Amino acid sequence: MVRNSSRNNWWGKFLLPALLPLLLLAVWGGASAAGWTNTFLLPSPWEVLEAAKDLGSKGALQEHLAVSFGRVLAGFSISASCALLLAACHHSMPRLEQFMSVPLEAIRVIPPLATVPVLILWLGIGEASKLAIIVLASFFPVYLSTRTALSLCDPKLMQMAHTLRLTKLERLRLITVPQILPGAMTGLRLGFGYAWRALVGAEMIAAAAGLGYLIIDSEELARTDRVFVGIATIAITGLLLDAIFRRLLPQDKRQGALKGVF
Repeated sequence: MVRNSSRNNWWGKFLLPALLPLLLLAVWGGASAAGWTNTFLLPSPWEVLEAAKDLGSKGALQEHLAVSFGRVLAGFSISASCALLLAACHHSMPRLEQFMSVPLEAIRVIPPLATVPVLILWLGIGEASKLAIIVLASFFPVYLSTRTALSLCDPKLMQMAHTLRLTKLERLRLITVPQILPGAMTGLRLGFGYAWRALVGAEMIAAAAGLGYLIIDSEELARTDRVFVGIATIAITGLLLDAIFRRLLPQDKRQGALKGVF
């Protein structure tokens, strides 16, 4: 039974999710080998792999990846900190939330790329404008998830904490954080995904390095194989980072976050 369970877990976690990507890769390779595709529009998998090896051997791919990751990490750190702080302020001060509701909603529905001309005028073509796009793209998933989680906190637990005369720090550590943690983690996971997706748009602003720059520069040089290398690197890195986020809060902790609080 243990062996069968282990096989099922291995199948469900690794083999089954890999089936469709492997199938698509096989179809892509078969179509390329049969000459059914235009190599300029859709290079073969081995041409993309060769381009990746070439960029990797020169260290260019690693450099672009490091620059992009640094930008995303910096921008997401700013947006997540501001989003968590603002969600906490709005939870404790509903009037402030009402006062800021219209401007926040207006900013939320504006695509970050639509603000590029204004950001260039205000912040120039340096790192500040690139970080601003990442912040705009990743702020609201974190804010909305955390604000919703705070609004769903059980008031009975807060009443119990008041009866037990817990301090504000103890209420925060023992009651509030365990209740909002699943929602906040979901928001952080979504926010980081949006930050990573905004990378190409951010690096359209006079960038000299980064995966977005690699894609745009390769497109201008008609190197479609390198364009696919940039896209694949963004996808694979994004999947790995998302897996890390999912591992930060295992399922058993999410289900039993409030067990043993009192």
